[in-house]
Amino acid sequence: MKAWSLLTGLMAVLGIQAAAIPDQVVKRAGLTQVQNFGSNPSGIKMFIYVPTKLQVKPPIVLVLHACAWTANAFFGTTKYGQLADQHGYVLIYGQTPTDGACWDVSSTQSLTHDGGSDSTGLANMVRYALQKYNGDAGRVYVTGESSGAMMTQVMAAAYPDMFAAASEFSGEPAGCFYTGSVRGWNGDCAGGKVHKTPADWAAQVHKMYPSYTGQYPKMQIFHGDVDTTLNIASYNESIKEWSGILGYSGNPTQTINNYAPNLTKYIYGEKLQGIWGRGVGHVVATNETEALRWFGIMVRKLPIPDCRY
Repeated sequence: MKAWSLLTGLMAVLGIQAAAIPDQVVKRAGLTQVQNFGSNPSGIKMFIYVPTKLQVKPPIVLVLHACAWTANAFFGTTKYGQLADQHGYVLIYGQTPTDGACWDVSSTQSLTHDGGSDSTGLANMVRYALQKYNGDAGRVYVTGESSGAMMTQVMAAAYPDMFAAASEFSGEPAGCFYTGSVRGWNGDCAGGKVHKTPADWAAQVHKMYPSYTGQYPKMQIFHGDVDTTLNIASYNESIKEWSGILGYSGNPTQTINNYAPNLTKYIYGEKLQGIWGRGVGHVVATNETEALRWFGIMVRKLPIPDCRY
């Protein structure tokens, strides 16, 4: 309220009418906060960045911060806004109800399609943006770091009809952090003590949206080999989960060593990639261009062949 009072006072000094700014939005450090975007059971916050030049039917990218972060802090350290200016997509940064909190990836509500808590609010942010900006419902994507990476997998699992692809940086398999409580901490999952077969993981995911019979999103999983916050077993369990969901063996069909400094890429199928960070702890730094290439928003530039004779 203080920030709004200062803003309206400044507008009065400058002779700007308050009606010129809609009640719905509040400007904050390059992001615009959307106050009313639909059902929001847990009171999470929506911030949006809309570039001047949008595609005719723009893609929507949902970005989710880690614990102890905020939407604005994450926006300020990532390049998604700059890249939105270049590629014309709508950018949503979600934020937990309390600044710096973790996402709810542990309650039955959040782990159920339209079941309530954070995941329902995030889904309604996407629905709002699709309608408001005439977005392309076939090109909606989600990404995040740490707690946001966990929620990335949850959104792909509980809302597979909404997202075409996901890219997560140092998270956990969807459902691994279940405690039955909102924003609970599952030490067994974080410590790498939860192990399931691909079929068991897939069954857990299907229970999140039991009536759904369609395709699941593409999944890209980053993890570091010296992560002591979320055990490195998280990578293997995530690969098993999405292999079970997508029908892959769980064994890589292609390995690309040193495709980037200290990173090895494992391809398990057309819709599943794992990126392993050597000597990398928590978290693997967000790689915006790699995520956007995975989403199909950016295309890797190939060298021009030398056609001289």
